Amino acid sequence: MSEATTEAVREVAVANLEGLHARPVMQFVDLASRFRSAVTVTNVSRTHESVDGKSAMHMMLLEATKGCVLRIQTYGDDAEVAADALATLVQEGFKANTPPPSD
Repeated sequence: MSEATTEAVREVAVANLEGLHARPVMQFVDLASRFRSAVTVTNVSRTHESVDGKSAMHMMLLEATKGCVLRIQTYGDDAEVAADALATLVQEGFKANTPPPSD
């Protein structure tokens, strides 16, 4: 018997001065990839186009600068935990060293 898929949504402003450049994007993708849930990210301050949060190439397309609001949507059995961890990473300016999720 399979569990119902959960969706979680968080909106958070980019806090770091440089925005989403290579290092923060890799931190985000590395953390997102630790979760089973699918992750999509939208820069609601700009294009409203959604990208795969587990792809560095896609995340770079967001062109998110300081203050831009990102909508993080997660889908899966660990969606709530994934959304919280990713939102915290962005809110804390990519300084957080978030531990991997526990099974």
